[in-house]
Amino acid sequence: MSETFPDYPCEIRPLSDGGGFLIVFPDLPGCMADGATIEEAIANGRDAVKSWILTAREFGDPVPEPGSGGEPGKFVQHLPKSLHAKLAARARQEGVSVNTLVLSFIAEGLGRRENRA
Repeated sequence: MSETFPDYPCEIRPLSDGGGFLIVFPDLPGCMADGATIEEAIANGRDAVKSWILTAREFGDPVPEPGSGGEPGKFVQHLPKSLHAKLAARARQEGVSVNTLVLSFIAEGLGRRENRA
């Protein structure tokens, strides 16, 4: 049986030792993953969310709705159609949402800047 799991807001940041990235889901206490790259952290994070939800259901625990916890910021940016089309194509190719893709680009850029400082 195939089941769709909702996209939960996440925070991605470089690991303190400089060896990869950590992804945390504020709505799901204790739900986190890491990876050598941002893309790997996101893929591992998706698995962590699935496992968290399945375990909660197995034990009869409530499953929070996406966006119900933590204090995620909101960022709205209007894009030229050509840029949005490129982002959408890349997101489909990587199997993620445009929001997740853009978030990974932002986190990667911030990580590079922090490592230069």
